[in-house]
Amino acid sequence: MTQNFVWLYYGRVGLRETKKQQTRRAIADAALPLFLERGFDRVTVAEVARHVGVSAQTVFNYFPTKEDLFFDRQAEVEGELAAIVRDRQPGRCPVEAVRDQLVEALERDRSEFPTSDLGLRFWQVLQDSPALRAREREIAEGVELALAAELEKEGTVPVPAVLAGAIAGIHRAVQRELRRRVMAGEDGAQVRRELVTVARTAFDTLCHGLHGA
Repeated sequence: MTQNFVWLYYGRVGLRETKKQQTRRAIADAALPLFLERGFDRVTVAEVARHVGVSAQTVFNYFPTKEDLFFDRQAEVEGELAAIVRDRQPGRCPVEAVRDQLVEALERDRSEFPTSDLGLRFWQVLQDSPALRAREREIAEGVELALAAELEKEGTVPVPAVLAGAIAGIHRAVQRELRRRVMAGEDGAQVRRELVTVARTAFDTLCHGLHGA
């Protein structure tokens, strides 16, 4: 009896959590096309709610601000570099781990968007909104703080915050340059090839400064 009750209870908890995740995903999926079509500032939370068939308060239950709707993967992005460092092979330099992840992303043109036009529109909407640019800076700070916390936990470098700032800074600068040049109309494949070389040089310089040899 007890075993059946425990199974039923946790089964319901699991279903409830799955339902919440589905609702969150539906809200985010409804919001992004509106933002891309009309711009961030011209879309209201109430409009997003109507598209999903929920109340505005339900949207705010999942996304406290409208910026959270646009950056619906903020928590995942903020923890990305820290996760790369945490999951790397034992004894491997954290700089090398982040370098290889970025180089692979550039070489494979990894993107969450099915077409380059959608990616360009996403960047343009972001560029056009002061509120989104401010949130992007907050996310960048979160990335750096999470990475610093991971490096400090490992205890392998003397000043984790400084190394985290250097790693995150290079990572962010390369991504920003990719965005700038592609939005300016340059060939994406050519830009990525050039930035692979730049990223390798920058990260290797940082890594060699740490290890000497």
